[in-house]
Amino acid sequence: MATVTVEINGRSYAVGCADGQEERVRILAKQFDGHVRQVSAEVGHVGDLRLFLMAGLMLADELHEVRLGNPVASPVAASASTDGVAEALNAVAARLEKIAQGL
Repeated sequence: MATVTVEINGRSYAVGCADGQEERVRILAKQFDGHVRQVSAEVGHVGDLRLFLMAGLMLADELHEVRLGNPVASPVAASASTDGVAEALNAVAARLEKIAQGL
């Protein structure tokens, strides 16, 4: 098993992956970092956990749209429709953090 160090939102993370998959992991991490930075620019710094959650949900939404046959043209085009989404994701993240604190 290989280990790759990736940078997300200015922080380094060591990620394990199958041998030979290091470059793919780097590419995926760079894409994820772009989403995290986009969320951060839209909602400000709200903590890594919340930023990662929101970016993950944005990626899941994009994947869902692609599966429905409605691909999102680009993150820039998508950002026009994310104003209300960012607010909703912020509320969801706050609820998840409260649940996590109760565990």
